[in-house]
Amino acid sequence: MTLSDGLQSSLKEHLKWSKPRLGCFVSLLLALLQVKQMNLTLLVLAINDTTQLESRYRRLQRFFQFTRFDYDAIARMIMQMFGFNEQPLYLTLDRTNWKWGQKNLNILVLAVVYKGTAIPVYWLVLNKQGNSNQRERIAQMNRFISQFGSHSIQGILGDREFIGQHWWEWLHAHNIPFFMRMKANQHYLDKQGRSRAVRHLFSDLKPGNARILRKPRRVSGQAIYLSGLRLEGGELLIIASNQFESKPFDIYGRRWQIETLFQCLKGRGFNMEVTRLTHYFRIKKMVALLVIGFCWAHKTGEWKHKMIKPLRVKNHGRLEKNLFRYGLDHLTNQLMSGALDALETSRLLLLFLCPPDWLEPTKSTNGYGFSIVDF
Repeated sequence: MTLSDGLQSSLKEHLKWSKPRLGCFVSLLLALLQVKQMNLTLLVLAINDTTQLESRYRRLQRFFQFTRFDYDAIARMIMQMFGFNEQPLYLTLDRTNWKWGQKNLNILVLAVVYKGTAIPVYWLVLNKQGNSNQRERIAQMNRFISQFGSHSIQGILGDREFIGQHWWEWLHAHNIPFFMRMKANQHYLDKQGRSRAVRHLFSDLKPGNARILRKPRRVSGQAIYLSGLRLEGGELLIIASNQFESKPFDIYGRRWQIETLFQCLKGRGFNMEVTRLTHYFRIKKMVALLVIGFCWAHKTGEWKHKMIKPLRVKNHGRLEKNLFRYGLDHLTNQLMSGALDALETSRLLLLFLCPPDWLEPTKSTNGYGFSIVDF
């Protein structure tokens, strides 16, 4: 079995596409891992096909134009790839945006916080500039809950954009803890019922000092627990939550992992900003391709770091290279080195299919052995 055949067989279970469409998607995926550019003109050059370049290019255009994507099925597949269905999860919401010509490309992503990055589960292309609104955020959460339930959500994290009375009320009604950064000039009601900016609660903090308030304050009609940290540069970091937490800054700090994801999808990985696709539905399909490639590369990096050659930890406590890039470099090298033997093909397919925790090292003398546990 070739790698392409194995991937098509694995994806067919989830995507329910015809063989030609599965073949086109897998060709795109393997090409993306080699050229690391979301540009159809470059991707056609890496597709192993005997047809003319113009025919290949037109086939890719038709794929993004006419193929129907089941995003719930893709979300279920991603959750299975990492074994997320069996553990409580912190989710994070954020946007990434860029501009192509006069077109603003703006994508709202709901992702699972995971080992220094975030794994995208749902995404929404916003047909506008600027922030998401409360309706759009709730729609993303409803899609997640409809597939995986609210019981799996340990909390949701968001930056200053993700505030709002209706949004917070909805999270509270669904018993979903949230940890959101607040603007320092947002108001709360004090004991006398006066409206005051939340920065006054933390105005005396010195750089590096924090205060966690044990009693909630009324913010946007909700009982909100507030915590403040004076950053070294003097700026106030204020966290709002619907439950008391003794370490709110540690939890909120995981929100940054979605920024690492965006770096991987953009300049430090797949360079999705160079795409010429600008139509709403085609951009959403393109992101699905990027996300599946990202997941495969990240899992490969985990495996290589754990079993083959651990990455060095630098003085600041972080790895010398992120796991996604480590795995992407390995996949690119294998795919560009020529025909894969049966052992390497099986290994790459297992890395695509199995949650990372299912793979354990063996005593293989070639340094590449692993077995599947609890399968």
